[in-house]
Amino acid sequence: MAEPEFTATGVRIGRRLRSLTRAGQIRITGGRLELLTSYGSEIDSAPLDEVRAGKPWFGSEDRATAEVDGRRYLLRLGGQGPQAGPPAVRQFLDAVRRAGARTT
Repeated sequence: MAEPEFTATGVRIGRRLRSLTRAGQIRITGGRLELLTSYGSEIDSAPLDEVRAGKPWFGSEDRATAEVDGRRYLLRLGGQGPQAGPPAVRQFLDAVRRAGARTT
């Protein structure tokens, strides 16, 4: 199995006003983005050329948005450890851009 290009745990994943999980996972591997629950069940996934990621205009620095097949998710990467918060958001956005550039 290939080594993941990006992994984050303890991620709050939501759609609109609904929280889908408070301790989810984000994984980028093999040119795909996967949003997972804390139990490892898949919330959504798509090839990176179909994913748009960015930062919301409002909110704190530890948030990012991901649009997967037209569905917008709000990701709060404020989990545990030294790579939580804003550094994790930058790494996530960079990983999406790098992997998306390789697929095109």
